[in-house]
Amino acid sequence: MKDASILIVEDNKDFALTLSDVLRKKGYEVNAVFCGEDGVDFVKNHLVDLVLLDIRLPSMDGVEVLRHIKEHDPDISVIMMTAYTEIEPAVQAMKMGAFDYLVKPFELDEMRIVVAKALENQKLRREVARLRRQQSQEMPESELYGESPKMKEIRELIRIVAETPRTSVLIQGESGTGKELVANAIHYSSQRRNNPFIKINCSAIPDNLLESELFGHEKGAFTDARVAKKGLFELAHTGTIFLDEISSLKLELQPKLLRILETQTFRRVGGTTDIQVDVRIIAATNQNLEKCVKEGTFREDLLYRLKVMVIDLPPLRERKEDILPLAKLFIDQHNKVFNKSIKGLTAEAEKILLHYPWPGNVRELKNVIERAVILCRDDYIGPQHLPRELNQESQKAPVQVGEALTSDMSLAEMEKRHILFVLKAHNFNKSQAARVLGISRSTLREKLKLYGLEDEVE
Repeated sequence: MKDASILIVEDNKDFALTLSDVLRKKGYEVNAVFCGEDGVDFVKNHLVDLVLLDIRLPSMDGVEVLRHIKEHDPDISVIMMTAYTEIEPAVQAMKMGAFDYLVKPFELDEMRIVVAKALENQKLRREVARLRRQQSQEMPESELYGESPKMKEIRELIRIVAETPRTSVLIQGESGTGKELVANAIHYSSQRRNNPFIKINCSAIPDNLLESELFGHEKGAFTDARVAKKGLFELAHTGTIFLDEISSLKLELQPKLLRILETQTFRRVGGTTDIQVDVRIIAATNQNLEKCVKEGTFREDLLYRLKVMVIDLPPLRERKEDILPLAKLFIDQHNKVFNKSIKGLTAEAEKILLHYPWPGNVRELKNVIERAVILCRDDYIGPQHLPRELNQESQKAPVQVGEALTSDMSLAEMEKRHILFVLKAHNFNKSQAARVLGISRSTLREKLKLYGLEDEVE
């Protein structure tokens, strides 16, 4: 944070000016005041990232100044400056929220390092807070939308696990099925909702950096470790950490994760003391972890610890009854974004969406609808607004029906099953189903009566 704003509160003017010059040369914006009252007033009227605060001040001492600063803005980092004989007030200040303390006389290089460490820590905390605000303001998780039995079961599992304080969760499913959204729902439905929620993709960070990123490091642990650094597990304390693509976690790091799951403790890289954390771990994978265990790339004991609660997300092709309701939801969302008023899909477009196998799952459907809304200039989205691969797929074979067809099945039985399938796909909306089937609503009503389906669809 080179542009950070630093306030020095120190009654020794010469010393305060020396510190100011040193910090300005590092690129910081620095101001100095010479009594506690002026320090409190400055903080209340200016944006300040960090305060270097002397404990021994005339009139209002440093501990009292710290109390006022934290009452005004608890996110301001404060480093206390104290004489060797004043360690007890410094410890009291740490308990009140001071980041660290420097014992006079201290080396200027030591001061620069502590300041850089405090500002880095503050930057991380603010980023965590920003992400929490952003996530809490997101719209309801549309990818978890659906009235299929499988999605209803998943929402019930989320409700149950959210009520537990520490239970680890393993979310399994293909790419695009909404694994991250399940993690969001668990965290924000739990008692941890107002605490940190940190997400990390285990495959997105180079192996040589991942250990330090997760567990932090001590000063001097490796060549570039000039200051100690907290890892994501420390920053997630009292909250939730989401480890996506857990199968990519290298074998050497898996015992550390296993230890956290078992004891809620770990050590920083280069550290010699255990750090205790209170964190719920949610992991996700699109790989078969049992197969990874057999191949020797994933520890069996870690898999068992992660599998306390397993949530299997079905691919979209296995819940076809949710395809059209989801498509309508995405149309409504994108109408607002692009200032359009598209009413829905044509019957032919609906058939295409129902037939397509959706290898990219809900994420792919959302992208397809966004593209269609951009291209559409009519009231309804038609085949011409859908990608070529969807139209080509629809020409290969007839739309799948709810139950398999057999060679000894009568035409009437085939028609009955197909009518029931289309009705389910449209949440038993008879007008929509009749439009897809290419018949009138009265004809549909007659066929329902003929096949004895009236009670089943009411």
